[in-house]
Amino acid sequence: MINRRKIALDALITVGENYGYSNIVLNNTLIESGAGGEDKPFITALFYGVLDRRITLDYCISQYIKKPITRITPISLNALRLAVYQILFMDKVPESAAVNESVNLVKNSKERFNAGFVNAVLRSFLRDKTELPRDNSVPSLKIRYSCPEWIIKSFIADYGTDETVSLLEHFLTAPRITVRVNTSAISEEEFIAGLSGKGIAAEPSNIENCVILSLGTDIESLDEYKNGLFHVQDIPSQSAVLRLGIERGDRILDMCASPGGKSFTAAQLSGNGPVVSCDIHENRVKLISDGAARLNLKNISAVVRDSRTFDSTLGKFDKVICDAPCSGLGVIRRKPEIKYKEDIDLELLEKTQFDILDNATNYLTSEGTLLYSTCTLRRAENEETVNSFLKKHNGFEKIFEHTFLPSRDGTDGFYYAVIKRR
Repeated sequence: MINRRKIALDALITVGENYGYSNIVLNNTLIESGAGGEDKPFITALFYGVLDRRITLDYCISQYIKKPITRITPISLNALRLAVYQILFMDKVPESAAVNESVNLVKNSKERFNAGFVNAVLRSFLRDKTELPRDNSVPSLKIRYSCPEWIIKSFIADYGTDETVSLLEHFLTAPRITVRVNTSAISEEEFIAGLSGKGIAAEPSNIENCVILSLGTDIESLDEYKNGLFHVQDIPSQSAVLRLGIERGDRILDMCASPGGKSFTAAQLSGNGPVVSCDIHENRVKLISDGAARLNLKNISAVVRDSRTFDSTLGKFDKVICDAPCSGLGVIRRKPEIKYKEDIDLELLEKTQFDILDNATNYLTSEGTLLYSTCTLRRAENEETVNSFLKKHNGFEKIFEHTFLPSRDGTDGFYYAVIKRR
């Protein structure tokens, strides 16, 4: 019999110990456990819920222990987090079940000696129900919205307190699933009709050939996915590629392409125009190649390249996409583990972004267009990087830029700028 809480626990421990990508860790754990369709939504809600709210949960737990929370062993700590999350945020789960199941998880583990401790902490929490701070000071926002202070301070500096609160609220909501229809294989209308016939809610967005799917849709199990009729790509990302003005036959370079969404959209827009997709890691280049093969996009060539360094053998391109590595602070709700990374060197990251953007000019034709984008909301990585680039390259001009703010646009946070030679 499947123990759904044990599966969520295993995934949480893996993320905590290995700093893995949450979506990959969860997917692998679900496959290894053999969890079926009926169990996946509950496991997913538990896993992402605890990741999303970890700082809040640890604050509550810390009120009932005498030692630092960092000294609690991993199984016991995550069992506590699971129970407190269910009690605070899952109305349909009986409190007694939340407590008993977490205690049993510990009892049946190598940390069974902690079962009494876990039970005592949870009984105390049930009795008192810790109140969360309600003011908008940075320490209070950290606890209430489970977000490190450095991120909150960064948002406040760039957008002010009110917008920061809106951002933090948004990051605790469930993200929409948006996909790009492979128009070389099917029309948007046919695609939506096919899914609707299977009882899957699908609706058009305000972007042509971009479709919004119902939450909880198991993407990779769909025949439409296996047959290459679409790829997953967020609305801001699709908007940025469309704004680049790709024409049929254009030669396109995607400098930091993995997992390939922008390359796939560009390849469809360019018709038979070649698309060269680069990534510095071989395993991620394979990810692009596999995606292109699934979509039957034969005009994509995926290659291993360090985009900070010019490679004259690649030639010149009509359009260059520079989706730079970034802090990811616009996609926290999809990748909550981003909040807990303690080793981000922001200065090095900003230098890397500038170096890649700087190198992009070497690949452009005289009439070429450059797209710079990130999935962060830090202005130091966005507007300031582009302005520094333009200061160095006075032969270029910014013809369009846009920041997608979750509170305003209902999307993930995202920035892009379109740049051309003067």
